[in-house]
Amino acid sequence: MADQMKQTARASQAKSDAEWRDTLTPEQYQVTRQQGTEPAFSHPYNAGKDQGVYKCVCCGTALFGSRDKFDSGTGWPSYSAPISPDAVEEHEDRGFFMRRTEVRCAACEAHLGHVFPDGPAPTGLRYCINGLALDFEPDRVD
Repeated sequence: MADQMKQTARASQAKSDAEWRDTLTPEQYQVTRQQGTEPAFSHPYNAGKDQGVYKCVCCGTALFGSRDKFDSGTGWPSYSAPISPDAVEEHEDRGFFMRRTEVRCAACEAHLGHVFPDGPAPTGLRYCINGLALDFEPDRVD
């Protein structure tokens, strides 16, 4: 049932390459649709400390919460866990003569970054995510 829901969500997010190019900035397109990486320390979300939710820049799916964000010192926004287990998918990445685990948005398959086993407790994981792949929605203060 979960796989069927993912397929339905993906179908609703399906866009042609031209549509993605029209929707995203050239930098966002290069990162999310061509598995690129932004330069370290180049995105404001790396140092961001505001409370809220980080969403996929391509489809708006909630991916990471600020409560799980930490300063890894790597130059990319880092999180110890996704906002929910089914928000992201992990895929083996053997590019650049390395073996890593790529992280993608589960809804639209946008490349987000990579996950490494050197994060803080309790998960021990570091989701190293490109700021260009994210939109930030601050918590409402009423």
